[in-house]
Amino acid sequence: MTEEAPAPLLKLRNIRKSFGDLEVLKGIDLDVAKGEVVSIIGASGSGKSTFLRSINAIEPADGGTMDFDGQQFDFDRASGLYPTARQLQALRARIGMVFQSYNLWPHKTVLENVIHAPMNVLGQSRAEATEVAGALLDRIGLYDKKDSSPQRLSGGQQQRVAIARALAMKPRLMLFDEVTSALDPELVHEVLMLMASLAKEGMTMLLVTHEMSFARDVSSRVLFFDRGVIGEEGAPSKVLRDPESPRLRQFLHSILHDDLSQAGAGKGLIQ
Repeated sequence: MTEEAPAPLLKLRNIRKSFGDLEVLKGIDLDVAKGEVVSIIGASGSGKSTFLRSINAIEPADGGTMDFDGQQFDFDRASGLYPTARQLQALRARIGMVFQSYNLWPHKTVLENVIHAPMNVLGQSRAEATEVAGALLDRIGLYDKKDSSPQRLSGGQQQRVAIARALAMKPRLMLFDEVTSALDPELVHEVLMLMASLAKEGMTMLLVTHEMSFARDVSSRVLFFDRGVIGEEGAPSKVLRDPESPRLRQFLHSILHDDLSQAGAGKGLIQ
């Protein structure tokens, strides 16, 4: 008797989002298994970042359904099943998200940035939150900076702290929205290596990225977003090296050569 495949950690059906008359997401379907790393590529304005923000409901969808970790969400306001503010807050607590801008509190120390949410959202004691934060900061090589202001750190260091802050919430899913795009090229490597180590440990991840080598070497799948829909998806070797659609070929032609020649992501970053 054949065993049934486990249910996906994340299941999205017909996810739609508009801003006024502009329809940004036009009905996205996606299943993500536990431990998958899904990279999302596409031109600016194709809906990539809005899609990530809809998953953890920073920008709640205008329609469609989502099953996440056994819980169902219906984003059709006419259905009478639209999630409450408390349900959305609980959802965000289980989905970590890291942005292009680090969004660290400048008036708090590095340690205080990491322990704030576990204490105030998860209800951890200061001692428990500090123990977890200390281990995370040690892992990313910044324990000695725990009492520093984030403003005294490099961009790469601040982004690693932002990732540690998200991990401190013990998320089931991590979302990364172009987290290296604001960094100087020499700082990109340290952030990508941290993300690669999370992938090797089995963290389920969705990431919007222009780092094509990272997408190629680390991802389980690559999605190409095109004007609010998934224009093409598949294994990185297929999508990035043998694309079917003319629009994807055009997109890759415009960026792939430059990305693969970069010293960080493009010269065998992930072995």
